[in-house]
Formats: sequence, C-alpha cells, structure tokens
Amino acid sequence: MTILDLAPVVPVVVIDDVETAVPLARALVAGGLPVIEVTLRTACALDAIERIAAEVPDAVIGAGTVRTPADVAASVKAGAGFLVSPGTTPSLVDAMVDSGVPFLPGAATASEVLALAERGLTELKFFPAGPAGGVAYLKALAGPIPEVRFCPTGGIRLETAPDYLALPNVGCVGGTWLTPAAALATGDYAHIQNLATEAAALGRS
Repeated sequence: MTILDLAPVVPVVVIDDVETAVPLARALVAGGLPVIEVTLRTACALDAIERIAAEVPDAVIGAGTVRTPADVAASVKAGAGFLVSPGTTPSLVDAMVDSGVPFLPGAATASEVLALAERGLTELKFFPAGPAGGVAYLKALAGPIPEVRFCPTGGIRLETAPDYLALPNVGCVGGTWLTPAAALATGDYAHIQNLATEAAALGRS
C-alpha cells in the first residue's frame, strides 16, 4: 500500500500558527483522513510537521511545496513521512529519491509524466489539476500512460472530487477545502473533523 491508497483525500494544509498544528491534525485523523500534507509556505511549517510527527502518532504527516534539495533535507529532519513537490527538476528528484521516504513529484504535462516514468516513478502529483486540464486531461493520459497513477491537487472541491476519484489512474486527491481559514482562526476543530468525515466517505461511495 502506498500514499495514494491510504485515504481518498489528502488535506493540503497551510499552517500560520504552530499551536494549531496538533489539534488540527487530531481533528483530521478523527474524521478519517490520516494522511496530511503540510505545505512549506509559512515560517512555522517545519515546526508544525515536527510537532504533528511527535504528538499525533496516527497521522501520516508529509511536507508539501517541496521545491529544493534543501527543502527535502529539512522536511525529513523535521519528521516528514512523505514529500510532495509542485513540479520537478533533476536535482529535486535526485534528492527525493535519496531521502529514503515516499514522495509524489509534481507533473502537469505528458512530457513531464513520461520523464518521471522513465526514472521508474509512477505515482505522481498532478498539479495544478484544475488549470492543467482536470478530469478530461487525466482521462486522456490514462490511455497512452496507463501505468502512472496520480494525486491531483489544485482547484478540487468536495463536489468535484468524485469525478477525479472515479478515474482509474487517480488514487486520491489533494484538497484545501478541509481546513477553512475561519475554522482555524476560531479553533473550530469540530467543523474541520466534520469536513474530514464527509471527505473520507468518498472512499466508500
């Protein structure tokens, strides 16, 4: 079993206050979404990953927006159990391979997918899913490149997630809708847990 098979939806989380990291992760796990991607877009992201890794043992915590070999090293040191990149370069792929942890390298075109498949990488992030062509594009890729599976992320909502999950080359989707800013600001983790429960049910539909 791989990252793509653990849950139908991977919450893509931006954490501005490290104190929210643990209760947020606990709410997502309680709702049935144990795989959590914390993006490296804020100053406290690595600290958040470290706290979740230490205090929420049922969470499978990963680092997203991994862009450089330095990001790879810092994320693994913080305790990230997997890595996700928005795109790929040769040096970034080398660093992720060498890290020893699972990773989803980003691709948005057939050429990028083929280049990664040529290196034996067949589980990828499709980003930005909506602007890059969405369901229709992924459906088109499945014909000539059937061995590659994706976690599409970017512009996906609860209403559109089932369309992606119905594709044979999609294992899960990434979503930002599970952690609304208002809920984080007010500490409404019950609402976040409810959103997670709703999303987790997509895997049973």
